[in-house]
Amino acid sequence: MGTALVYHEDMTATRLLWDDPECEIECPERLTAALDGLRQRGLQQRCLCLTACEASEEELGMVHSPEYVALVRRTQTLDKEELQALSKQFDAVYFHPNTFHCARLAVGAALQLVDAVLTGAVHNGLALVRPPGHHSQKEAANGFCVFNNVAIAAKHAKQKYGLQRILIVDWDIHHGQGIQYIFDDDPSVLYFSWHRYEHGRFWPFLQESDAHAVGQGQGQGFTVNLPWNQFDPELVLVSAGFDSAIGDPEGRMRATPECFAHLTQLMQVLAGGRICAVLEGGYHLESLAQSVCMMVQTLLGDPTPPLLGLMVPCQSALESIQSVQTAQAPHWTSLQQNVAPVLGPSTRFPEGRSLPLLAENPTYEAAEAALSPLQGELCLRPTPPICTAVALAVPGAALALPPGVLLQEESALREETEAWARLHKSLFQDESLVALGKILCLLGGILDGQVRNGIAVTAALATAATVEVIIQRCLSHGAQRLLCVALGQLDRPLDLADDGVLWLNIRGKEAAVESMFHISTPLPQTTGGFLSCILGLVLPLAYGFQPDVVLMALGPAHGLQNAQAALLASVLRGPAGGRILAVVEEESILQLARTLAQVLLGEAPPSLGPFLMASPEEIRALRLLKAQLEPRWKLLQAAAPPPGSCSPIA
Repeated sequence: MGTALVYHEDMTATRLLWDDPECEIECPERLTAALDGLRQRGLQQRCLCLTACEASEEELGMVHSPEYVALVRRTQTLDKEELQALSKQFDAVYFHPNTFHCARLAVGAALQLVDAVLTGAVHNGLALVRPPGHHSQKEAANGFCVFNNVAIAAKHAKQKYGLQRILIVDWDIHHGQGIQYIFDDDPSVLYFSWHRYEHGRFWPFLQESDAHAVGQGQGQGFTVNLPWNQFDPELVLVSAGFDSAIGDPEGRMRATPECFAHLTQLMQVLAGGRICAVLEGGYHLESLAQSVCMMVQTLLGDPTPPLLGLMVPCQSALESIQSVQTAQAPHWTSLQQNVAPVLGPSTRFPEGRSLPLLAENPTYEAAEAALSPLQGELCLRPTPPICTAVALAVPGAALALPPGVLLQEESALREETEAWARLHKSLFQDESLVALGKILCLLGGILDGQVRNGIAVTAALATAATVEVIIQRCLSHGAQRLLCVALGQLDRPLDLADDGVLWLNIRGKEAAVESMFHISTPLPQTTGGFLSCILGLVLPLAYGFQPDVVLMALGPAHGLQNAQAALLASVLRGPAGGRILAVVEEESILQLARTLAQVLLGEAPPSLGPFLMASPEEIRALRLLKAQLEPRWKLLQAAAPPPGSCSPIA
C-alpha cells in the first residue's frame, strides 16, 4: 500500500514581512528544500502524493476556541503594521495575510494523512507542512505554530475512527507544550516527548517540560518519556521536528540524518506500522532535506544506513533517563522493576551545566561549518536490485511468499560448495549440499550489495553446520563484524575468535556470559519478558556492536512464535543497514516464511498478542547479564527497563 506524501505549494506563501531575527528562520524554503531533496533522490516518485485541502473551522474547533480561530481568520485583512502588532502579542510568532489559509492547509494535510492510513489506502506517510503546530494552544499561537496540527489529527482519529490508544512521539528539539496541555488529562493519548531542556534555560523555558510533569487527573502517567512498547497504540502520530539535526542553528545539536531513519524504523513495529508524521521544526535547509529524505526512505521500507561514531551514551543522557523513570514509576508497573543503572553523585552533571553545543553563536555560518565535514557521509544507499530472496532446501516447496520476494535458484559452484562442506567436516549430501550451494549464492549477493536480505532454509539436522559455513564465509569475504542471534539448540562454533563475531544465544536454562562476545540467555515465556530481552538486551548489543551483517539462526526447538520471530527480524534490520540473513530449519519454514519475508521487505510485524508481565526469573536473568556486560557494552546503561503492564497502575 506504500507511503503517502501530503503537500500543497500554497503553504510556501507565508513569509516574514518585517525584520525579526528570531522568526526569520521559519521560511518557505524549508518546504521547498525538503521537497527538492525527495525529488532528487527519487523518493517522491515512490510515494502516493496527495494534495492538501483546507481543514474546516469545525475541525479546527476540535482543539481551538472559536475566538482564537476568529482572531487568526481576521489576519487575512490586516496590513503589515497591524500584523506586526498582533504578532507581538504572542511568543515567537509572525502573521501574514496568507497565514489562515496556510495554517488550515497544514491541519488539512495532517487529517488527510490520518484518513489515508486508517482507511488502509497507505501504510504510513508524511505531511510536509508549514506553519508547524506542536507549540500552539487552545487560544494562543506560539513558537511559529498557529494551529496544533498533530493534536487536531489525534482528536480526529478518536472521533471519526473510535481509536482508544494514540501515541504521539515528539522528537522536535523544543518541548511541544501545546500538545501536552491539550492532552494533559486524557489517558487515551500518550504524549512521548524528548527535547532539550537545560534545567529550564532552553526555550520554551517551562518547568512543565521537565520529567516531573506526568499529566493530571486520569491522564497521570500519559505525559511521559517512556519505553515505547507498553502502551500498544492503535496509531502513531509523529511531531517530526528536525531542529536537533547536525548544523541546525536553533538546536545546535549533533543528530545526523541517519538518526531519524533509525527512530522511524523503531516506531514501525508499533500500531501495525500505522505512522503519520507531520513536519514541525528544522531550520538548516540541507540538514532538514537530508533528514526528511532519511525518514521517508525508511517509511517506504528501505533499510536504514548504519549509524556512525561511538555507541556510548553521555552521562547527562543517563541522568535524564533516570529522572524520567523516577517520576513515572508511581504510574507504571514496569518502571518499578527498573534495571537501569543508578547514577551516583560523582556521575551526575552539576545543576545548571549545559550540554556541549556546536557553537555559542547560532549563525548559519557556524551551522554550515559544523555540517560540512559530514556532507560526504550523509548519503542514501542505493536500493539493491533484489530486496529479499529465499533459498529453499527442497526445490518446489509451496511457500506463500509475498510479492517482491525472489526464489533463489542459482547456486554457488559445486567445487566451492563441496570445499566449504569438507572444511567444516559436515555431512552435507545430496539435497543438503544443493541447499548449501543456494545459500552460499544468496549470501554472496547480500555481501556484494546485490541482495538486501534473505531467508535461508536448511535441511533437517544441517542448521548448525550451515551456520558455521555462513559465519566463516562472511569473515573470509570482507565482513569485519558479524552479529549472530541464535535460537534453539545451536552451539557456538568453537574456533570463533572474539571481536569479529558477537554470538548471542537465546536458549538454555541460565543466563551466562562466557565472554563479552559470547552470551546466553533463556528464551522468555512471557510477552513482557520477550520484549525485555529484545529491547533491553538484543537491540543495545546490536547497536553497540555495529555489525556489517546480522545472522538470525532458528535452530531445532527454537520455541519462537511467528509474531516473536517477526519482531526479532524487524528490529535486527536496523543495526546492519538491512543486511540480515535468517536461517530457518525446513520443518519451521512453512509457518514462518511469509511473516519473515514481509518484515524483511519493511512491513510491520504482527502483534504479540495479550500482554503478560515479565516474571521475576526473567527480570533476574536480564539484570544479571546487564551487570556483567555493561562495562563493555555501554548502551546497556540506557536500555529501557522491562515492560510490566499495558496500562498505568491507577
